[in-house]
Amino acid sequence: MVGTSQELKSLRIDRSAQSTAGQSRADPLGFFGLGIGRGAIIGALLVLVAGAVYFLSGPATPSASPQSPSKISGTTPQPVTQTAQAPAIVNMPPSGLIASGYVVARRVATVSAEITGRVTEVLVEEGLRVEAGQVLARLDSGLVDQDLPLARAQVVSTQADLDGILASLAESERILARTRPLAERNAASQADLTANETKVAGLRAQRDKARALLDIAKLSVLRTEEQVARYEIHAPFSGVVTEKSAQRGEIVSPLSTGGFTRTGICTIVDMDSLEFEVDVNESNIGRVSPNQPVEAVLDAYPDWKIPAAVIAVIPTANRDKAAIKVRIKILTKDARILPNMAAKVTFVEKSPPPVKAG
Repeated sequence: MVGTSQELKSLRIDRSAQSTAGQSRADPLGFFGLGIGRGAIIGALLVLVAGAVYFLSGPATPSASPQSPSKISGTTPQPVTQTAQAPAIVNMPPSGLIASGYVVARRVATVSAEITGRVTEVLVEEGLRVEAGQVLARLDSGLVDQDLPLARAQVVSTQADLDGILASLAESERILARTRPLAERNAASQADLTANETKVAGLRAQRDKARALLDIAKLSVLRTEEQVARYEIHAPFSGVVTEKSAQRGEIVSPLSTGGFTRTGICTIVDMDSLEFEVDVNESNIGRVSPNQPVEAVLDAYPDWKIPAAVIAVIPTANRDKAAIKVRIKILTKDARILPNMAAKVTFVEKSPPPVKAG
């Protein structure tokens, strides 16, 4: 029994020890023992949390206090420049106006025949340089070649008739000169004198007619020669052949008749007349002036800057493009510059005078 009683005592719960242990777990710092309540601790924690939130979510740059030096001195505070931004460049010259256009030739011609005919010979090819007056092609001139000797023979015949009339006239004038003194002395009849005078007058009329016919014959020769010359097509000026339009055996005509009839033999371009022609927007045309320096770049040669200068501003605008054409002279001639090449030009503008500091 005694052992049983001791075992039961060992199984009994000690309430004082639990109370002390619970108090130590609920108040590990012993605040309750100091008389500080749980609500005060929670309030203090909330204040700390609110302060931390305000510090983290507040502005990075604190606002100036009412008694900041800028307010006291009366000056306006300057905005703070961020160090991440690039510094501004002072007195930077303005960029030039850029426009696009093409290389054009002021002298370009599609050479054609003045008459309708069949091509018998073409003496040029693309890329060949020709001189002014050089024969480019020939047409069939078989019939007109026969007309020229005929006209020349007519001149010879008319000249011979005139020579015969002049000889007869000279003889008749001598006879008349002898008859007049004889008629005055009644040694010759008035009938003989009148007949001689009539013959001389008739021969003079024939002489004048023969001279007129001779002039007609000579003009006919010139006209026939001009007609023959039209069967040869000549270059109107020196340049380079850029297109060959007709071949041997084709029919060419100065008028467009359709079908297989050609209207031109070839196209010639004067390479010395090349220039740039660009479109400038109306809003920027005030930045362009005659003789203004220009830098041009061809799309084919983007690294090659071609010096140029403004020739003139065409005094009319394009409604559809709202642009104005500007002619630009190429100051450096080069074989690489070809007609109809695309180009971009930059108009060099004068930079403003530098601003003095202070």
